[in-house]
Amino acid sequence: MKRTLMKELVKWKDKPDRKPLLIQGARQVGKTWLIKEFGRLFYENTVYLNFEEKPEFRKLFERSLSADYLIEQISLFFGYDISKQGTLIVFDEIQTCAEALTSLKYFDEQRPDLHIISAGSLLGVSLSRKTPFPVGKVNFLTLHSLSFYEFVLSSENEILADYLEIISEKTTSSVVHDQLLELFRKYLFIGGMPEVVKSWVDSKDPQKVREIQTEIIKAYQNDFSKYSSPSEAIKIAEVWKTIPSILAKENKKFKYSDITPSARASTYRTAIEWLEKAGLINLSYCLKVPKFPLSGYADNAIFKIYFHDIGLLGAMINVPSKIILEKDALFNEYNGAFVENFTASEFLRSGDEELFYWSSNSDAEIDFVTIFDGIIIPVEVKSGYSKRKKSLQSYNAKYSPKHLIRFSPREFDAVDNFLNIPIYEAGFWKKRLEF
Repeated sequence: MKRTLMKELVKWKDKPDRKPLLIQGARQVGKTWLIKEFGRLFYENTVYLNFEEKPEFRKLFERSLSADYLIEQISLFFGYDISKQGTLIVFDEIQTCAEALTSLKYFDEQRPDLHIISAGSLLGVSLSRKTPFPVGKVNFLTLHSLSFYEFVLSSENEILADYLEIISEKTTSSVVHDQLLELFRKYLFIGGMPEVVKSWVDSKDPQKVREIQTEIIKAYQNDFSKYSSPSEAIKIAEVWKTIPSILAKENKKFKYSDITPSARASTYRTAIEWLEKAGLINLSYCLKVPKFPLSGYADNAIFKIYFHDIGLLGAMINVPSKIILEKDALFNEYNGAFVENFTASEFLRSGDEELFYWSSNSDAEIDFVTIFDGIIIPVEVKSGYSKRKKSLQSYNAKYSPKHLIRFSPREFDAVDNFLNIPIYEAGFWKKRLEF
């Protein structure tokens, strides 16, 4: 399995001002595998401490957080000098050992020569700290589930993956387009959770795929009570179960009344924040005016919610596996929920730190508003082949943007400032603007 974040790990390794690295991400997105594979490929030795799997490792951090002391203690535990050149030191599930998290500060200050990577769930690191976080003393990376590009690579379609990396108007091919659309349909069902993708690559069995997806969802739901109070866990579960039905609506704006008619923000906002910190959902905030900075013109009380992995959304809705065989069924089902959710995830994987959408006082709405090369760009996502672009035209009349972008199953097309980009290019669409 190939992960694009590996390139970022190599950059971190070679940085002269390298700090201890903290890799965050939702559970089961492949953090441990990625770090171990990185150690195997680029280091002579990897020292691996998993604080959840082996609680005895926590005792090494109880007496002192001095970097030299800890190196001595860990070396004694493993039976060799772990500070020698060519060694990667890994602190996994670091959220279960607050002292180990704090120690990253002292490793940065006292032993900057060491190569230290820590990993933990977004939720655990956010909520389980008992000591101050080492602000300014660590580098950060976030690992998401596999992108469509990574899925194509894992499916042993490197030629098609290469096509996504070098896309331009001149390289558009109907044959390649059809092949990528076929893979994209499968991706909407399978998603990007590593264990799920591996199962599909090995067996091509949709039943096994769904079984694994269901187990992952159960594991997430178990975390509701593990990392929150019993009363809060109930609220988190209520929000979690409501999200698929909201996404299935034409108007996907989250309303607390969708949970229960009497629900209020004061009751459920914390539950939403919990799911976001866990990396299980992504929020997109409404812009009344698309101006810089976007966050300054966003209404934090009006938002949409997306799942972090498209395959898990399908599992939550219990979409039947035969839908893969129905040409564009997943594009159109549930009012385009799958293609819109896919786009949200791809934007975040490709570097967007926040998600925004635009809504007018009338019926016009733009699914995403993002920034590229210093300009604000509206992006509309279409599940079908229609060329209608009412909302984009409304936006264009109000703000005259340099580009109007539409993602759809159609092939690439450009007319004036309007670009139709194939939906599967959501992670690479900015390349189209470079030509």
